[in-house]
Amino acid sequence: MGIPVFILAGLLVHCVFLVSIFEIYFSSPLVHGMTPQQTPLPPPAKRLVLFVADGLRADSLYELNSNNTPQAPYLRGILENNGSWGISHTRVPTESRPGHVALIAGFYEDVSAVAKGWKENPVEFDSVFNESKYTWSWGSPDILPMFAKGATGDHVYTFCYTAESEDFGAQDAAELDMWVFDHVKSFFNSSRSNQTLFSALNEEKVVLFLHLLGIDTNGHAHRPNSREYKENIKKVDEGVKEIASMIDNFYGNDGKTAFILTSDHGMTDWGSHGAGHPSETLTPLIVWGAGVNYPQKVTSQFFEDNFLKEWKLENLKRLDVNQADIAPLMASLIGVPFPLNSVGTLPLEYLNNSAHFKAESMFTNAVQILEQFKVTKHMVKKGISLNNSCCYVPLSDSEQINFLKKARLYIQQQKYDEAVSLCKTLINLALEGLSYYHTYDRLFLGLSIAVSFVGWTAYVILVIIKTHTNLTKTIQESTVLFYSFAFVGMIIAFFLLIQTCPWTYYVYCLLPVPVWYAVVRELPLIQDLAANLLSLRIGQSMGFLLVCALGIEILVFSFFYRSTLTIGLLVFAGWPVITQLWVQAKTTALIWTLLCVLLAIFPLMPVVGREPNIPLVIATGLLTLLISCFSLTSLCNSKNKYRNNEDLKVHFYQMLSVALSTYVVSSTHDSLKNKQGLPVLNQIISWMTLVSSSVLPLLSPTFLFQRLFSILLSLMSIYLLLSTGYEALFPLVLSGLMFVWISMEQEALQHYGLSLKPKLAVFNFSYATDITQFRQLHLDDVRRAFFFVFFIVTAFFGTGNIASVNSFDPASVYCFLTVFSPFMMGGLLVLKVVIPFVLVSCAFEAVQVTTQLSSKRYSKCCFCISKHFFFLVKDYGSWLDIGTRYSIFLPPLNTHSRFTFHELWNR
Repeated sequence: MGIPVFILAGLLVHCVFLVSIFEIYFSSPLVHGMTPQQTPLPPPAKRLVLFVADGLRADSLYELNSNNTPQAPYLRGILENNGSWGISHTRVPTESRPGHVALIAGFYEDVSAVAKGWKENPVEFDSVFNESKYTWSWGSPDILPMFAKGATGDHVYTFCYTAESEDFGAQDAAELDMWVFDHVKSFFNSSRSNQTLFSALNEEKVVLFLHLLGIDTNGHAHRPNSREYKENIKKVDEGVKEIASMIDNFYGNDGKTAFILTSDHGMTDWGSHGAGHPSETLTPLIVWGAGVNYPQKVTSQFFEDNFLKEWKLENLKRLDVNQADIAPLMASLIGVPFPLNSVGTLPLEYLNNSAHFKAESMFTNAVQILEQFKVTKHMVKKGISLNNSCCYVPLSDSEQINFLKKARLYIQQQKYDEAVSLCKTLINLALEGLSYYHTYDRLFLGLSIAVSFVGWTAYVILVIIKTHTNLTKTIQESTVLFYSFAFVGMIIAFFLLIQTCPWTYYVYCLLPVPVWYAVVRELPLIQDLAANLLSLRIGQSMGFLLVCALGIEILVFSFFYRSTLTIGLLVFAGWPVITQLWVQAKTTALIWTLLCVLLAIFPLMPVVGREPNIPLVIATGLLTLLISCFSLTSLCNSKNKYRNNEDLKVHFYQMLSVALSTYVVSSTHDSLKNKQGLPVLNQIISWMTLVSSSVLPLLSPTFLFQRLFSILLSLMSIYLLLSTGYEALFPLVLSGLMFVWISMEQEALQHYGLSLKPKLAVFNFSYATDITQFRQLHLDDVRRAFFFVFFIVTAFFGTGNIASVNSFDPASVYCFLTVFSPFMMGGLLVLKVVIPFVLVSCAFEAVQVTTQLSSKRYSKCCFCISKHFFFLVKDYGSWLDIGTRYSIFLPPLNTHSRFTFHELWNR
């Protein structure tokens, strides 16, 4: 296989590997075709008012102030005298969209929905709003439309403020909540003169939804322990009191209105959410009004946390629920069918109704979830014509009938407690069955991808050995071999065809055939390699394999424990001593050791964003300018390196860009601190810097260190604008280490006698590389490839976690924009993560060229080192958990994407 074909095949195979993750682990669990289920008895309430205080933590609402007064007096009075309360346990990822879907639709949205963002439905799903007769909602344009768009008919109405109103730099984000309260009041006032609207409001099965975003916005901008966040809670408390009173008066205090206040997610102390910290997953739930239990006095109750004592609520029964349980609770209160895709269990302790009503509601809940189980089971068995072992035994067809008959009989015999208990058992079994069938093909597809992965890795190793050693280069040409693999492929395709599998299954299951065919064709090489390995000393071979395995395991552990990177960097610091390189380059080795130790500090620091430190960012900008001045002075004294003054101008412009970035960071921080918003001039400078910094390096000299330093200055000017604390120093230290790494590799090259030491100062990338000068692969080149992969991982995880935006502070993008824009903000945060990666990739390109080894050979080594653990991927948990597992799968692609930077050097 030729080199261009090999690279093309590699990219194609890696794309299949990456896409397979979403097919196997992140497919939507939703099914369609179920029959709506509704409690046959009349409901206690005609209407429901749902308050969702976005980003409200449970402790922030329930805790008392320092003077023992409640944070929210009205709501505190409700839970003490009029309603039931507890904690709603949200499920990670703790983001707004998944939280609202769980609350209103009753299911935990699959991870694939993130690709569609906040503003449209990636899949069709049912909700309480859809099942209601009328729903009116007020609040954010990022939340409300997704429920209106998915509703059947024209009965879900939304009233949203403009997207520009969601400004983290605004004077007071509580105005968003005031807007909602004011418009609800105006709505009800206008209904008195609008007979059609008045009649609709007096219908049954009506839902009023108030989405209150101010608390979340203030939490992001000022942190949950700030005065602004706590003042916003008080304003929400007052607003809820006014709205509840107004609605009761509007309906003549008929006692047919149920109220629910909760939150979609909490927030960390540093103003972010998305992961699984208790401050993010514990949200308040207060329910009162028609059909709701009054406070229940208790003498003692046990929970693993100590919140009851802290909140002084030990004597009021706390009723905790899962977030998805709120959807069936709302449906039961107003008598609408349970959402078709809901997986929530009705929390009966919140209901103030007859035992008969509770039993019937629980039976309806069980049948509704069982319907999903039946549809999912039918979809799976429909495609499995050769396998009858796929049945989920605890819920076979006969068992389903027995459960339903027995539960109905208990209700008829007025054995309501037994009926409720049996229905809960049925619900648990149905949920387990849903998971069983949803993941039924996972092992089968996973094994196919794993076989392909192992085969491709083996083939890459064989190509490296074949291309860069003197072993046998012949291949085994055999017609029998070709037709044997073709026959296997036909059998697999036939098997998939009769099962009516999707076309993607053909790709995943047939991929191992050509991959392993390519491996088996290299049988003569494998035999020659085995003979050579057997001739080596066993101790030496085992030692080398042990070191390789240990290095790879350190890389894998670093995905889960950032501190592992510190251990690796400290080992790197001793590399010159271990290899005796320090003897021939004492100064360079000393600088290498110091920079390794300095870089090793970063993984031990808290994740960025938790402790903002703008003065440190400004100091980093000034340090960068100081280094630039020394560099400029050096360039001016080396006139023979330049043909004109244009290069000096480029360097000066880049220094000016760094200075402007430092000023913008300081100025923006002061402006936002004084609640004056983002200055327009600062915003213009930031965006211009972002654009110009991608162009200026292309105009810089093509001498090695000058081009590298130009790239560093351009990227630093952007990185400063995206920094909020100590992480601003990270690319500066990392780049310093990369510069020294290039020099150390030259020393290593000379140390092993592989090449003469070139003069790096005059090395020019503009000259075409002579392919005849490339040398053969050496064992030390494997070490270089490992260094590259390790530095890439360090670049990703050194100050945070690429796998989760939760690891980064939203304030990082405030120099560019403060108005909420998830994709724009996410893009800027991704850019911040990519910048260190670019620096490492450019340095490795320099190492590749100066050590006279083809980048294609290095990339193959990198791939073999970085491939790892397909089965560590998982489809549950926070963005951090999911992303960490998925990011283990990314390094092979990074080794190929690095070629895109090769063009930068040659321009």
